[in-house]
Amino acid sequence: MFHNSSRGLFTLLLMLLEWTRPGLPSPLRPICDLRVLKHFIEEARDAQAAMLTCKEGCGFPEPVTVPQTKVDFSVWERKNALEQAQEVQSGLWLLNQAIGSLRASVTNTALQSHIDNSLINIFRIGKVLRSLNIQECTPPAGGVPGGEETWRVSSASELLQVHVNFLRGKLQLLLSNAPVCH
Repeated sequence: MFHNSSRGLFTLLLMLLEWTRPGLPSPLRPICDLRVLKHFIEEARDAQAAMLTCKEGCGFPEPVTVPQTKVDFSVWERKNALEQAQEVQSGLWLLNQAIGSLRASVTNTALQSHIDNSLINIFRIGKVLRSLNIQECTPPAGGVPGGEETWRVSSASELLQVHVNFLRGKLQLLLSNAPVCH
């Protein structure tokens, strides 16, 4: 357990050092290999499986807002690339907020490393999106991005199921159709 969290922390530190190093910034190379996404999905599934074993100290004091994961393909295809990117970025922002809230409420230290990995992976997914020239979406002051379909979950296992489904659904659709990869 300690080894995994220290490895994740070390990776995050290296990424931050690379990002903040002096000199001329070099543009990120596009990351078009969907095996990268598969890795994120597997880690999200691992977190979900670990959370299913938790009996105490792994819930929310109150429900949290998460992105809707269902995809109406006819509606999705009518959206332009910017609208699709904004929907995914908004969903990632909501997931980051919800998983951060879970992190604050979980007392089980074994589960905290899975939650930390989930938060780090959302950060890494943001870097992947930037490498594909997909603009970052800044949520409005009210918190929930406008027009984003959401719902509320009250358990950690529900939240992590939403996380897995979001990665397998909307994020995968966005990445598989990224213009820079074609």
